[in-house]
Amino acid sequence: MATKVIPIRMSGARAAAPAFADGPLADTRGRPMRDLRISVTDRCNFRCTYCMPREVFDAGYKFLPHDAILTFEEIARLARVFVGLGVEKIRLTGGEPLVRRDLHRLIALLQGLNAELTLTTNGSLLAKQANALARAGLNRVTVSLDSLDDATFRKMNDADFPVAKVIEGIDAASAAGLEPIKINMVVKRGVNDSGILAMAERWRGTGHIVRFIEFMDVGSTNGWRMDDVVPSAEVVKRISARWPLEPLDANYSGEVAGRWRYTDGGGEIGVISSVTQAFCSTCTRMRLSTEGSLFTCLFAQSGHDLKALVRGGASDEEIRNEIAAVWQRRADRYSEIRTGETAKLRKVEMSYIGG
Repeated sequence: MATKVIPIRMSGARAAAPAFADGPLADTRGRPMRDLRISVTDRCNFRCTYCMPREVFDAGYKFLPHDAILTFEEIARLARVFVGLGVEKIRLTGGEPLVRRDLHRLIALLQGLNAELTLTTNGSLLAKQANALARAGLNRVTVSLDSLDDATFRKMNDADFPVAKVIEGIDAASAAGLEPIKINMVVKRGVNDSGILAMAERWRGTGHIVRFIEFMDVGSTNGWRMDDVVPSAEVVKRISARWPLEPLDANYSGEVAGRWRYTDGGGEIGVISSVTQAFCSTCTRMRLSTEGSLFTCLFAQSGHDLKALVRGGASDEEIRNEIAAVWQRRADRYSEIRTGETAKLRKVEMSYIGG
């Protein structure tokens, strides 16, 4: 990986981070750590143009070898430490998490923690695995679906995968009780924005929540341009002209999606406005990569190596102190300072640390 990983400092014994005193954990801007996103694989069976463009992630691309990635037991141990530091929600991501064999085993290891357990997936393998995931203890799923038009969707996923199979996965997840299901649509001008109303209409009244996400400059390979961004305000205006909307309060502090409900009782939608309405000031998320590196921002350029501690014999307390020290130094606010120049910086790929 081209991503820079900052090693844990070690001497003859181990240079431990300063001990973390019990109490609320906050970064330099007073933000608590409440959400942990865990990438369980850097592999995916799609080649979505805004995440893993095929011209970069081609047949010759070298993914992480199996022995480099965290085992389920290592992930579970780290997750337990994070929960002890205040994490209340754990989201499993990728790559595509369902390509990791026997993922339900990891969920079973995590389900006893005092945290909501969720998963984000492209839905391609969900129909086959939904029941096993639910039985293992998964609470709910978020499914990525960028268009209901089959030709557009196949072009965007660049794997010739049909819309119908994703919807089959959503239905299976619903039947398994993995609700409320959230359906994410990354909106790119001139590519799929003509399908905004169709997406809203398809999920109105179903109890599922479709969320429209501004196209972001994640990673360094997706060719991001500001001209391709459809602002969330425009999305809300388009939908509200057909089915009037009104704003809703956030469910909790730090919620990334702005909430809107149909005035006729048809449910709600969400908009994620990382480009036009940055929410850095309330960001509560930490990210753990597939090989055990810790990232404090989706747009980070470097991470902190926890795997060295885990495999080097560190105690839970030593790991806890290191994580706390990383969070307490955190000052990230990329979306607040984004410009055309910062967008050109080499950043970690979303397939490596999850969306």
